[in-house]
Amino acid sequence: MLRDIGQDGIWQDDFKHHDFEHHDFEEFAMSAKPQLPLSVDALDWVNTRGRITLDSLRGRVVILLFWSYDNIHCINLLPRLQKMAARLHDGVVLLGVHTPKYAAQRQALTISKAAHRLHLRVPVANDADWRAWRAFGIESWPSAVVIDCEGGVVRVLQGELMGDELETLASNLLEDAAARDLRRFDAAPGVDGGEPQMSLRFPSAVAVDAQRLYVSDSSRNRVLECTQDGRVLRQFGSGTPGYWDGRLNDAGFCDPQGLALSGESLYVADTGNHAVRRVRLASGQVETVLGSGREGFDTPRAAIAPRTLAVSAPVALLVRDNQMYVSMAGQHQIWRMDLAADRVEVLVGNGHNRLLDGPALEAGLVQPAALAYHAGQLLIADAGANAVRALRIADGKLSTLAGLGPWHPGLADGTAGTARFAHPLGLAVDGTGTVYVADTLNGRLCRMNPAGRAGWTVQSMVLPQTLQEPAGLAIAGRSLWLAERSTHLLHRLDLDSGALGKLSLGA
Repeated sequence: MLRDIGQDGIWQDDFKHHDFEHHDFEEFAMSAKPQLPLSVDALDWVNTRGRITLDSLRGRVVILLFWSYDNIHCINLLPRLQKMAARLHDGVVLLGVHTPKYAAQRQALTISKAAHRLHLRVPVANDADWRAWRAFGIESWPSAVVIDCEGGVVRVLQGELMGDELETLASNLLEDAAARDLRRFDAAPGVDGGEPQMSLRFPSAVAVDAQRLYVSDSSRNRVLECTQDGRVLRQFGSGTPGYWDGRLNDAGFCDPQGLALSGESLYVADTGNHAVRRVRLASGQVETVLGSGREGFDTPRAAIAPRTLAVSAPVALLVRDNQMYVSMAGQHQIWRMDLAADRVEVLVGNGHNRLLDGPALEAGLVQPAALAYHAGQLLIADAGANAVRALRIADGKLSTLAGLGPWHPGLADGTAGTARFAHPLGLAVDGTGTVYVADTLNGRLCRMNPAGRAGWTVQSMVLPQTLQEPAGLAIAGRSLWLAERSTHLLHRLDLDSGALGKLSLGA
């Protein structure tokens, strides 16, 4: 197993390099000094029916999980901690403290939607101004503050791999509290009712051919096959989270995201299962082609079958010339699988979460999130790096087309040195070679075009309505399909007229 800052699941923060709300973050941090002593009591709460105070939870072990909903290591950790809290439900209270990386994440509604999308069944405090983060001395996402039954801070743990240590510590604290007659056994705080019922729930990706449209209905753990006017033809996946092969809705997915069409096959990045699945479209049969169904940080080896590898969070796919390219977001790498030979290799990324250009296996990516092909290059929406990158397939050199790095998000058009993004999650290329980017946490679509010696230019598109977290993109002809995850909608954009229409799904 690789053990480093990226693949231990620790996302280190550095105030000196953090650009927050498009101005100098260090100035912001100095102007918002916390009034100590400060607890999470003073923060606004979401995903719950009432306000939470730590005093009201005396007699229970409280775990404050500091997280950010863009961070893949937090996303991977959340289900494990919820299962732990369920096992220790008579003594442990798990609370989220959301501390944002991006300006768009400071709003309570945005955090509430993220909690619903990630099936987070615990109350969440909105630490919009980083007050609790600084008061508790947090240094990285994810981090957990452990508070004992008497209200004292016992330990701060870091990283995606903290789960076992955290459970052992909580169990020991409960035993000690019981021996001293300090434990309480009343119910943990309740949570709210979630999102309204719609035909989709947080769609993340689309794929399209001449006749059909496919959409990852991610939060419902299924993939839908539709006509291009929105009539649902088939469903792949039962709708219940699970990991099993089968036909049509007898198969199990968990948070399916990226999609790629190739001939009579649809490939699915089954992110929550840490696997890649193939749907044989003629029969509807779903089978696993990469990943064992358990999370890990395995490195491909010639003698190991792809289906036995423990990998971390595949989120996007591209198939070209019988080669499948896979964005391994949790491992900060792009892998390549030869579908004919059933062989897989690391194509680009050293496993560290940093923006670094250069030879493929020495270069750094930060949570790569979308893939596209353009003129001999593999284009990468490097979400955590707030950048669009390009890998020259011929010589394996990775370069940055636009964007300034993990701690420099922003909203700006311009050339490579000035354009800025905020966690881009979608890429598509039209027949003219124009590249389209879903700049997710800026809520915009952009066009990118090569501009000679100046590199690439980025230009925001003017649309008839604002977007809320645009994600997956796909192009067929002169139509661009867009999954807008926070509104649970699909849109179709006419690239010639600029007309944007909502697609209603139905039987």
